[in-house]
Amino acid sequence: MSSGSCSPVHMMESGYVSGSGSESSLPDIYFTKPHLAFLNRQLQLLEPQDVLRWCITSLPGLFQTTAFGLTGLVTLDMLSKMKIPRPQLVDMIFLDTLHHFPETLSLVERIRSRYPNVSLHVYKPDGVDTAEEFARKHGEKLWETNDELYDWIAKVEPAQRAYRELQVAAVLTGRRRSQGGKRGDLDIIEVDEAGLIKVNPLANWSFQQVQDYVKENNVPYNELLDRNYKSVGDWHSTQPIKAGEDERAGRWQGQQKTECGIHNPRSKFAQYLREQEAKKQEEALQRALDGLEVAA
Repeated sequence: MSSGSCSPVHMMESGYVSGSGSESSLPDIYFTKPHLAFLNRQLQLLEPQDVLRWCITSLPGLFQTTAFGLTGLVTLDMLSKMKIPRPQLVDMIFLDTLHHFPETLSLVERIRSRYPNVSLHVYKPDGVDTAEEFARKHGEKLWETNDELYDWIAKVEPAQRAYRELQVAAVLTGRRRSQGGKRGDLDIIEVDEAGLIKVNPLANWSFQQVQDYVKENNVPYNELLDRNYKSVGDWHSTQPIKAGEDERAGRWQGQQKTECGIHNPRSKFAQYLREQEAKKQEEALQRALDGLEVAA
């Protein structure tokens, strides 16, 4: 054995591990609060491309979650221009709610053609493949009758399934501070309740900066943006905006809602699901009691 190598026994005796030994045991990636604050102070000063380089070299299990909004497309294009070895390419996750605009689905195919080296993982609501099947299983216009349940079925559960099946440890998002709402004080790096690391590489950019990059680099984009849509989600919850309005003003108009679900705390949906289950059990018990009264 050469002097430069190190056996598992030697690693255990020394008290150090490198992560390469089969006998070594290392914790999953995590940040202490001081470390996270330090990283955010440092990354805040960098350009998005530099933030992305840091992510690629520092975060295992890194993916990009996207609905093919303008910011996510800029991130995708920036990544495509970096000389990244194949094993380190960042795969994409697209949550197909089955209620996207046709223009969005058309864009997905153009993206596949423009960036053929990127693997795209598509996740749909569990057990259905079309909007018609979704309605038959969950009821017509579920987003109107129970919007929290809709968010869970169409977005949150598919996202959690993707993270589990793909072993996702960190994700790149397209969120920016200039989008307003809860995003106004966005950090570059966040960690959610389950330990998932979320990186917002363009957090500092304005909509104009994003739009300029798209034009200068001829990045494919959603045709709806040319019709005054600045933020595009499901067709039933997205409207064009007027001059001077916040770019996300067209989302969930008339509702006290600014996020689709996947960026809300997971505990919110855990509590919601517990309440739904308790309600079902209560209704089942009442039906059983009513049956006993009729029989008597």
